[in-house]
Amino acid sequence: MRRIVPLAALALAVVATPLVLAQGASAPGAKDKTRVTAGTYAADANHTIVVWEVDHLGFSKYTGIFGSVTGTLVLDPKNPAASKVDVTIPVSKVTTANAGLTDHLLRAGKDGGKPDFFGAAPADAKFVSTSVVVDEDGDEAKVTGKLTLNGVTKPVTLDVDFFGAGVGMNKKETVGFQAETTIKRSDFGISMGIPMVSDEVELEIHAAFEKQ
Repeated sequence: MRRIVPLAALALAVVATPLVLAQGASAPGAKDKTRVTAGTYAADANHTIVVWEVDHLGFSKYTGIFGSVTGTLVLDPKNPAASKVDVTIPVSKVTTANAGLTDHLLRAGKDGGKPDFFGAAPADAKFVSTSVVVDEDGDEAKVTGKLTLNGVTKPVTLDVDFFGAGVGMNKKETVGFQAETTIKRSDFGISMGIPMVSDEVELEIHAAFEKQ
């Protein structure tokens, strides 16, 4: 045990040192539209997530995350309405705070029947924009598109806020956005537990894109 304590302290110091040195520096991104340049951007899979939330039995809200998002965003600050987004969300990588629930979301149906939720080999979800309507200030937009989930495609509108832009740690121009929407899972053939677990699913998206 005496050896473990010094080693743990050393490891903590190694990890913490870059953080301490960085405290005096400002963040590379800022909510400044003039930093955004035209071009094609790729989703930063390590920093783009889709958070989902449902009402659980009327007692609390339960939350999970889809990560490892991939895809592209085409931007033109001179014509923001022409922006396009096409992203893929790997449903098979869904994460919750409980291993049992995560397994329930992804397990096969009993005796070859239909799964309760996504099943053991769910297809990726996909969102492809069809229109972008930007507000007068240019930092908020309604992005309408087609969401394909569980083999079903439906129109969905995202309320999007510009979060920031700048040059990231890897020296690439980066833009970030936040978005929200609400969908009904029954529209996509996922009706297990309704109404004990709400049909409405609140989605909160945190997305970063790097210029290619």
